[in-house]
Amino acid sequence: MANFFDRQLTKPLALDRRLFSYGMSAIAVLFTGLALLPLLSILFEILRQGLPNLKPEVFTNLPAPIGDTSVVGGFANAIQGTLLMVSLASLMSIPIGVLTAVYLAEFGKTGAIAQIVRFVMSILSAVPSIVVGVFAYAVIVLSTIFGYRGFSAIAGAFALAVIMLPIIVLSTEEALKLVPNQQRLASSALGANSIQTVFNIVLKSALPSITTGVLLAIARVSGETAPLLFTALFSQNWVEQILNPTPSLSVMIYNYASSAFPEQNQLAWSASVVLLSIVMITNLISRLITRTR
Repeated sequence: MANFFDRQLTKPLALDRRLFSYGMSAIAVLFTGLALLPLLSILFEILRQGLPNLKPEVFTNLPAPIGDTSVVGGFANAIQGTLLMVSLASLMSIPIGVLTAVYLAEFGKTGAIAQIVRFVMSILSAVPSIVVGVFAYAVIVLSTIFGYRGFSAIAGAFALAVIMLPIIVLSTEEALKLVPNQQRLASSALGANSIQTVFNIVLKSALPSITTGVLLAIARVSGETAPLLFTALFSQNWVEQILNPTPSLSVMIYNYASSAFPEQNQLAWSASVVLLSIVMITNLISRLITRTR
């Protein structure tokens, strides 16, 4: 009997089954290529148009005045503004998001409040970014609830933080759920209370996955344009105060891509390469963290 099953397992598939398998594999590869074609074409066009004009000066200079060819225009202020607003948004959203996820995964679990919070986070993750921009515009830019009003880096960071929050909450909750329950029980057996177990054992075990979720949230908001149009606006100068209009790479690309001046069009392509590199590097770091773990 054993020899019979061994022969059946090692027996080659019939010709019709092999043809069917090869046909399905070919169809899968074809549709995968079709799905990747738009992405690869966009990437190729950005690199083709942007790399020739990507000079060291663009990382240190401000945008040159229109028609002035004596200096190389750059977008150092836009890089500065992007990093500033993403950093402020991270400071706002990461602590709140991680603590909310801890409550959902460790304390609230299936409670009514936890269910409501999960539902709100799921809805918020599907809200278009332009709607978040309008919300931030009404709450921060038009209102004097925080003691000031107007376009600013704070308003832009607030909008980005709202976008980041559901991504961090949902990804962190799933990361905490993956921690084996035996670790919690072992910690309790050694005399640790719930707070000590969560912050000393569970969070440390889930830290690589939490970091991945945070990096993906940062990559998501780094290229957002619509919320910043309503909140941070734009500026041709360096960022001196966080309460003033603040430049960003995404808004600069939006403005310069539709400009009638060729030098601004070229600068938009170069900025696209830089922004794409930031997003890709952030995603690669998150992948490496997960793979290392």
